[in-house]
Amino acid sequence: MTVSKNTVFFCLVLCFLVILSAGQSEKKRDKINKYLKSFKKKEGTVILTGGKNHSEGNVEIFHNGAWGNVCDDEWDVKDATVVCQQLGFKGVRKVTFNSHYGMANTGRFWMDNLYCTGNEKHLSHCHFEGWGMSDCDSSEAAGVVCETMEVQQITEVVVRKTKNKIKDIFKTSLKVRLMGGRIPEEGRVEVKIGNSDWGVICGDSWSLLEAMVVCKALGLNYASNAAQTNFFGGNASNMILSGVNCRGNESRLDHCMITDPFTTECPGNRDQIAGVVCTNVLPDLIIDTDELERSAYLEDKQLYFLQCAMEENCLASSAYSIQRNKKGNWHMQTRRLLRFTAKITNIGNTAFRPFIPKHLWEFHQCHMHYHSMEIFATFDVLDQTGVRVAEGHKASFCLEDNQCTSGASPSFACANYGDQGISVNCSDIYRHHIDCQWVDISELNPGIYTFKVSINPEFKVAEMTFANNVAICTMYYAETFVRIYNCYVQHP
Repeated sequence: MTVSKNTVFFCLVLCFLVILSAGQSEKKRDKINKYLKSFKKKEGTVILTGGKNHSEGNVEIFHNGAWGNVCDDEWDVKDATVVCQQLGFKGVRKVTFNSHYGMANTGRFWMDNLYCTGNEKHLSHCHFEGWGMSDCDSSEAAGVVCETMEVQQITEVVVRKTKNKIKDIFKTSLKVRLMGGRIPEEGRVEVKIGNSDWGVICGDSWSLLEAMVVCKALGLNYASNAAQTNFFGGNASNMILSGVNCRGNESRLDHCMITDPFTTECPGNRDQIAGVVCTNVLPDLIIDTDELERSAYLEDKQLYFLQCAMEENCLASSAYSIQRNKKGNWHMQTRRLLRFTAKITNIGNTAFRPFIPKHLWEFHQCHMHYHSMEIFATFDVLDQTGVRVAEGHKASFCLEDNQCTSGASPSFACANYGDQGISVNCSDIYRHHIDCQWVDISELNPGIYTFKVSINPEFKVAEMTFANNVAICTMYYAETFVRIYNCYVQHP
C-alpha cells in the first residue's frame, strides 16, 4: 500500500501533539484539539484563483492533500451559489465558463458534472461524478463572481454597459486573417481595427462558437477546432481584443459581443492566443421534434428501482439528499419521471464521433456500458420566467446507428466495445423506456412550462452549425399526465 507524504506528515503532527498534550493543562489541550480540527477542515476547502480580487476567479477545491479545479460541465448558478456562500459571500453575481480566469493550472480536475440544490453548506456535499473522474481539459475550468454588499449595484451596471457588439464600440472596419498555420485553413486569429497594426485575440473563453464565425467570414467553411494556445505563435504580437463572445451564427467577427473592449490583457497568461482550424467536412446533428411530442408520458418509480440510475446522476439533487440522509425507509420513496424518446439524426457530411478517444472511455459496471462522452444531451424544464426548475442529462453510453435512411448503412454499434458514433443520414435513438431517458420532476407543481432538449450542449464535438441543436416545446403538466407540444428547433 502506498502512503502519501501528506498522510505521513499528518500522522507525525498528530503523534507529536498527542505526546505534547500529555500532562498539559486543560486549556492547552483545548488549543491542540482546536488546531487538529482546523487541520482536518482543509479537505473540501474552496478558493477562487486568477481574478482581480478575492471575490472572483476559477474555482479550486482541496482534496486528498492537493488543490484541483472544478469542471464547467453542468456548472450553473446553484453550484456557484454554494461556492460563494461557503466563502462567506452574499451570493452570485456571475457564473463563468471556459477557464474565464485563465487555464486550469492545477493539472487535475477534482469535480465534474456537479448537481447542487444551492442549499449545501460545502461544495463537496453536492452530488458529482466522483473525485478525479472528469473528461475536461485545461480550458474548461468553472468560475464565479461572488456578490459583495458594497459593490453589488455598481458592478452590475458596469457589466451591462461594457457588453456590446464590437462594430458598435469601435465604429470602424475590422479585418481578420489567419497566421502561423501549416496550411491556409489554420492559424492564430489576427485582427486589424481601422488603421491600427495587426494584433492577436486573447484565447480566454475562446470556443468553437467564435471559431465558427472566423472560418465562415474568411470563406473557409466550418471550424473543427478552437485553439487557446501559442502553438501558432503570436506571443510577441499586440493583444488587441479580449473577451470576444459569439453565438456562432454571426456573419462577421465584429458582429459578436465583447465584455470589456478596452481590456487587452488575458486573465490567465499571455500564451492564451485565439486560433482556429477550419474544414469543409463536419457532422451536423438535429433533433426529431415529432418524436418528442408523441412519446412523452409520466412514470412513478420507487428509489429502490432507480439506484443504478442514481450512480449516473440521472435524478434530481433532492433524490441524493434522501439517499444521503437515509431517513426512514428511503428506498420506498417515489420519484416522478417525465419519460420521452430522443431521436438524433446526423445530416452533415461526415460521421459524428465522441470527443474522447476510445482508449479513455470509462466502463460503468452498473449499466454494463462505456461512456464515450460525459454529456451528450441535457433535458431542462423551465418555468414561465425562464428559470430552470427541473433537469436531466444523458451520457452517450450507447452512441450508435439505430436507424438509417437515404441508402446509408449503419457503421457504429456499442456491443462488444464497438466504435461509437452516428453515421451520415443515420439516427441514434434513445427510446423512452431506457434508463435515464427522463427528467425527474418530483418537486414540480402542475402547470405550464417550457421543455428544452439540447444535444452536444457543451460544443465538445464540432458541427457544421449548432443552430439546430436545441428543441423548445410547450409542456402542460397535470397531476396525472403530461403533454409536450408546439416544439421547434433553434440555436442554443
